[in-house]
Amino acid sequence: MEKCTIFFDFQAQGIRTTVTTARLSLHITEHRFFLLFVFLLADLAFYPFVSDSLGARYYVLRGLGIAVTLITVYAVSFRKGLIFVALALGIPAMMERRVFFHTGIGALSALNVFVGFAFDVFVIVVMFRRIFAPDKPSAETLFGALCIYLLIGFAFARLYALIAALSPHAFYLDPATNQHTLPVGFDFIFFSFGSMTTAGASSIVAVSPQVRSLSVIESILGVLYLAVMISRLVGAYRRTYPDSKES
Repeated sequence: MEKCTIFFDFQAQGIRTTVTTARLSLHITEHRFFLLFVFLLADLAFYPFVSDSLGARYYVLRGLGIAVTLITVYAVSFRKGLIFVALALGIPAMMERRVFFHTGIGALSALNVFVGFAFDVFVIVVMFRRIFAPDKPSAETLFGALCIYLLIGFAFARLYALIAALSPHAFYLDPATNQHTLPVGFDFIFFSFGSMTTAGASSIVAVSPQVRSLSVIESILGVLYLAVMISRLVGAYRRTYPDSKES
């Protein structure tokens, strides 16, 4: 009798564990964009504290970058075909993190940077179609839109890094505010988000015509995206609450 009781206790405990795991998995699935947004912000916050030296902070950022890539793949895994494409582009994107802190890179590393950019573009397109679908807006809709905005900044940073690798003097760094003469790592991210938000990056100047052109395009895309996102959310709110009145 005791053996039967113990058996049923173990079985009940296993069922409770399965139910708890299923609920946790469902909770993560329903908040995948929020999770990606948190990791993107963490990735952005950690970048200034890492250099090209192989220290503990370097490996922490490498691990965080891999986690961001995997979560990004999971965030766009709405269909099996999307998962395969995201993984095919995401694996070289993980390797690209290693070369992001070096001024001189080879042809293979430059190819990894380009594939990393293609990965960002693919994710942005998939998320854009998902977020701006004619559905009822939610908190996930907002976090997905914010993820797209951050991914645009990271994508252009990869392009700036690629141009700087091919043309080392594409940027000019003010020696009064910079301890190095060639941009690496966070310099590209700083310049990218400075261009996208039109706040500017005063310590870094675009010298080559290619960088200047990309900077203008990024600024235009940043402003247009914010306008489209706001109009989408306002329009969806009005469709959801047609009787609401403006105060």
